[in-house]
Amino acid sequence: MRRILFALVAGAIAVLTCTAATVTPDPAADGDPVRSAEYWLSMTHVEQAWKVTKGAGVRIAVIDTGVGHAPELDPAVVGGTDVSGAGTSDGRTPVGTLDRNHGSWVASLAAARGTGADAGMIGVAPEADILSISVGFGSSSQVPFTEQIAKAMRWAVDHGAQVINLSLTTNTLDWDPSWDDAFLYAFDHDVVVVVAAGNRGSGTDIVGAPATIPGVLTVAGVDPEGRASVEASTQGITIGVAAPSEALLGVSADGSVQIWDGTSGAAPIVSGIAALVRAAHPDLDANNVIERIIKTAREPAGVTAVPSPLYGYGIVDAAAAVSASVPSVSANPMGDLREWVRLYRRAPVANEPTPTEKPVEVTPLPRADALTRPTSPFLPSRERVLYGSLPLMAVTLPAILVGLGVTAAARRIRWARGSRTPRR
Repeated sequence: MRRILFALVAGAIAVLTCTAATVTPDPAADGDPVRSAEYWLSMTHVEQAWKVTKGAGVRIAVIDTGVGHAPELDPAVVGGTDVSGAGTSDGRTPVGTLDRNHGSWVASLAAARGTGADAGMIGVAPEADILSISVGFGSSSQVPFTEQIAKAMRWAVDHGAQVINLSLTTNTLDWDPSWDDAFLYAFDHDVVVVVAAGNRGSGTDIVGAPATIPGVLTVAGVDPEGRASVEASTQGITIGVAAPSEALLGVSADGSVQIWDGTSGAAPIVSGIAALVRAAHPDLDANNVIERIIKTAREPAGVTAVPSPLYGYGIVDAAAAVSASVPSVSANPMGDLREWVRLYRRAPVANEPTPTEKPVEVTPLPRADALTRPTSPFLPSRERVLYGSLPLMAVTLPAILVGLGVTAAARRIRWARGSRTPRR
């Protein structure tokens, strides 16, 4: 078993742990052992959704460790780049050591092509295209992690991504301010951003950024029976939906198929469903794509109120998301990042739209009369005479007169007393 260390906190690696093992053929299984092991295709009604669309024409950007070369992956990858400084310019050379296959596994769940009509691993949206953007974690890159993600988000948008998948976590609720503009850039360009919630088995007790960023579709994990995964998922109020996160398959860079666990795999299942919805409803904006996914999710057994901190709005249902009637919305149901920035960053945001309301006009105060004669601070003004000197004189003069009268009377009294004193 391999342990996949994946994510970063303040420059050091945090773990979004997965376990992996090579797939071995099951003699009792009918047909291709790989295809028959993809239980999530029926569990989330993906195969039923394929009767409507398989995601043709939609681009999914996989911001990860790089999508390697394999027969199931090569036809799907239409472009890529490296933002780590450690990969190749096409984003196809896996970056890192322990996590080098992670990006390939993620991409294969979203859009693998299979190796034949009913053979080899097939993704949720097998006709969607993949953009491979390789990033590095920890010592595998000298470029700051936050800078890599911000650059990767913008590159994905500029190269036509309609869905962005981020199977990573920082294990912290907050995120670097540089991500504000990067994620707003994606939202402003009508991109659905899907993010893994993280795994308790790797120490993620509650969701961390980017799963806490308003507007992203955060994905929790369930086991094959539809119960919240104890090890391969976490909890939090920002979770939007849940998808299978245990006993998943992934095509490695060397072409071998691995079994692995983690919400890193649940996220691309939902990214694939988002691609199916976008292909079936090209007129829908990103807000309504997310709305269809969360409103058509199935409530898990025993859950009486949604959204739930374990399941969000429920377990995804691809067929319902593609075909059900869902009222349209005018805002992102997962929150408004621009409003969050306005309230908590307390600073203007790049690309802030011009206000539609006209500013309130305030009538200016009348101008003061111009002075007609030179003045000096040492000369009395009209105001000083009217409101200062004259009132002062009116009060002071009577007081002076009274004081003089009292003094004179006192002198007369003293003089009278002195005249009565007998002489010796």
